[in-house]
Amino acid sequence: MTEAPTFDAPFTLGEQIEARGDHPATAEKVLLVEGDRSWTYRQFRDESVRTAQFLLRRLGRSDERRPGHVAMLLENHLELLSLFGGCGYAGLTLFGVNPSLRGETLAGVINHSRARLLVVDQRFYPEVERIRGQLKHVPAENLLVRGGAEAGLPAELDLERRLADEVAESGATLSPPDVPVEPDRNLMVIYTSGTTGLPKGINNDHLKLCTSGLGIGAIVGIGPDDRGYACMPLFHSNSMFMGFMGSFWCGASLALRERFSASAFVEDVLRYGVTYWNYVGEPVHYVLSAVEKQFGGEEQRIRAELTENPRNRLRFAVGNGASPPDIDRFSRWFGLEEVHELYGSTEAAISSFRRKGDPRGSTGEIADPHVKILREDGGECPPAQLDERGRVANYAEAIGEICRVAPDAGLFQGYFDNPEANAAKYHDGVFHSGDLGHVLVREGKRYLFFDGRTDDWIRKDGENFSTAQVARLLSEHPSVQLAVAYGVPCAVSDELVMAALELREGARFDPREFFEFCERLVEQGSMDRKWVPDFVRIVESFDYTATQKVLVRNLKRAHFRRDPLSEAPIYWRQRGDSTFRAFSERDYRALRREFERAEKLELLER
Repeated sequence: MTEAPTFDAPFTLGEQIEARGDHPATAEKVLLVEGDRSWTYRQFRDESVRTAQFLLRRLGRSDERRPGHVAMLLENHLELLSLFGGCGYAGLTLFGVNPSLRGETLAGVINHSRARLLVVDQRFYPEVERIRGQLKHVPAENLLVRGGAEAGLPAELDLERRLADEVAESGATLSPPDVPVEPDRNLMVIYTSGTTGLPKGINNDHLKLCTSGLGIGAIVGIGPDDRGYACMPLFHSNSMFMGFMGSFWCGASLALRERFSASAFVEDVLRYGVTYWNYVGEPVHYVLSAVEKQFGGEEQRIRAELTENPRNRLRFAVGNGASPPDIDRFSRWFGLEEVHELYGSTEAAISSFRRKGDPRGSTGEIADPHVKILREDGGECPPAQLDERGRVANYAEAIGEICRVAPDAGLFQGYFDNPEANAAKYHDGVFHSGDLGHVLVREGKRYLFFDGRTDDWIRKDGENFSTAQVARLLSEHPSVQLAVAYGVPCAVSDELVMAALELREGARFDPREFFEFCERLVEQGSMDRKWVPDFVRIVESFDYTATQKVLVRNLKRAHFRRDPLSEAPIYWRQRGDSTFRAFSERDYRALRREFERAEKLELLER
């Protein structure tokens, strides 16, 4: 393996890009590949500087009233990373907005960012044009479109044309802007979903982003000969921390795909010579299904055409959300050395990495002694005790919220312009993750197991979203008196979405009509497709606490089990369905077998 070069530069993104653009070991080395396009480290440096000069000219003087904020609504393209690099050089803050947002929510996030310049992919321009009148801080001339020319938009909207006309043509080598930047300057705000209201933006300064690359490179062993594969969104922490910053920091390279495609995964891995992949949510399962379909599920053929293919250089993967059996199969079919299943969040206050030999199903050892599993009353939960079958015997006592009890919040740098959320996340010396988990002690080491979200959150396909948001939208159905949404066990990854509905007097539940109602919400942009319920339970009335809050915990505990709910009307849908269907005892037994094969049966039985 090639020895990794060292770079003597401050922990700011611009200085680190400059160091790699000048270093003889990396200057002419390819850093980024997207389709038939590629940039060397020096070209990335030049494009970042060109973008920095452009942003500074467009934004002019920045202060508290006119902040140096730039927002992006982009899929994975080279231009996203030159925008990131440009903000690094210019001392600006980049806001990574989720392109799945629509309507008022999208406008609300952009307005909350107070961004004065917005870069949009041509795919998303029609939606931005629809809400343009609601944007408070982005003047018309500072709405720019990546790929605007090929979409037939006017030249003043096209990002590349503006860069060329106002600064220089692509390929020019310019001097970096004379802007002092310190490591604690806020570089990127990455949005995550809160329990109520708009998504929350998490602050990430230069130091945090640089150390994320340093840390992931050291933990998983990225070297200069490695090539990552970024098909998870780069506006999200998973791909930015582990994909780009990991590759960039270690002098490696990174292949980009604009968005995840299970059917294109094998082709991309072979074409680009990918050696490691970062994932979040269910992609491992989807890739396995695509491989099974492509090769007819024949193990011998898979080994001949994939595992032993000389073009297959994939060595390891790192992410979260994959089940142990899927990890086994993925490792076997791709011939991997390791799959690092991890626990962590964009806040980065708590993290763990699973290594070979760690307990099956865990997310690795808890290295931070401040990390504890707490009960609702603040007391610490006892470690898990296993029975003779290896199942957790004291699950009710062992499970609690994953917290960090310390005089500081670790790497969490607070939410952007949201003091209420900061106070809720870290108070009285405790950082609250909002995640449930338990600890298994083995040979004196504590290993973390992730057990889902607390009642106010659902985590599906690697994304967190608010139960309140889902319930509010479902309550708009004319037959629904009250809706409650909650996460329920999933055999493949994080959680599925279940909704309990109390209908209005005299109303009845129409499975097809309710499915079509949800589809309309998705098409109108008010509901993300991930939010559409996988299960629907009809209740006569809800149980309430003394403070008149619905007892969601009871709903979650029963979820879709048919034994305690033999008479309850439950409906479900699966991928490809065009209606909800009655969920029968037979359906439950078949689903239970899926959980058993995925080694997740305890999620149904706890």
